[in-house]
Formats: sequence, structure tokens, C-alpha cells
Amino acid sequence: MKRNGLEEQYVIDDFTSKDTWRIFRIMAEFVEGFETLAKIPPGIAIFGSARVLPGSEPYQKAEAIAATLAKGGFSVITGGGPGVMEAANKGATEAGAVSVGLNIELPLEQKPNIYANKLLNFRYFFVRKVMFVKYSIAFVIMP
Repeated sequence: MKRNGLEEQYVIDDFTSKDTWRIFRIMAEFVEGFETLAKIPPGIAIFGSARVLPGSEPYQKAEAIAATLAKGGFSVITGGGPGVMEAANKGATEAGAVSVGLNIELPLEQKPNIYANKLLNFRYFFVRKVMFVKYSIAFVIMP
């Protein structure tokens, strides 16, 4: 292309050249999430802090709430990380229910907890949020 008599050269950087492939990664996250979560009993999402420590009151309450929901036949869905999420996954697993962790891949933060017996890892926050909303029939918000 010429502008003001000068030839301009367009360079395709890595970000824009990979945008088309990003669509397939996003689609793959949706497909994996839909296929995995379509098979679980009705779910209840439990949200709360990743910084709550085991043995603390919020941790114990999240674990007890999840166990009660699990005994009622519900799946428990969390973000799959530590703190309240770990407590809820632990309560559900120990009660014999489906315990789902929807983990987000972050460079320095969240690692999946060991209590989620169905774990999905997401690169994109918005895909993860769709899974929470689509597969939860109720939400519990903890500190």
C-alpha cells in the first residue's frame, strides 16, 4: 500500500495471526464443558474466598453446606481452587456426590484442589462463567 508516496509494509504480529486459532480454543472449552456437565445431577454453585483457611468458620460452614446439598442429591460446583471452593468440593466428595471444579488457569494464583472429582480447566473467564450459570440451579455465596 502507498501513502504519501511511501511504501508501507504491514507486519502480522503473533497476536493477530493467532486470533483465528483462538476461536477453536474457545469452542473446545465450550464443547468439553457442555459434554462433561450435561451428565451431572442438578448443580448448586458455591462461591467464596480462595484465602479462607482450613479449620476456619467459613471453611467449616462451606463444607457442611456442600455435604447437606450433596445428601439432597445435588452436584456441587465451585471454582475448583483453595479456600471456600476446596471446602465445598470436600464436603460434596465426602458425602458421595458429584463435586465439580471449574478451574481457571492463572499464572501465579489458583491451583485446582484435590476434592473435585470432576475437574475442568479453563483459559477463558467468560466460558467458565457460562458453565456456572448454565449448570447451576441455585447459588450459595460465602465470605
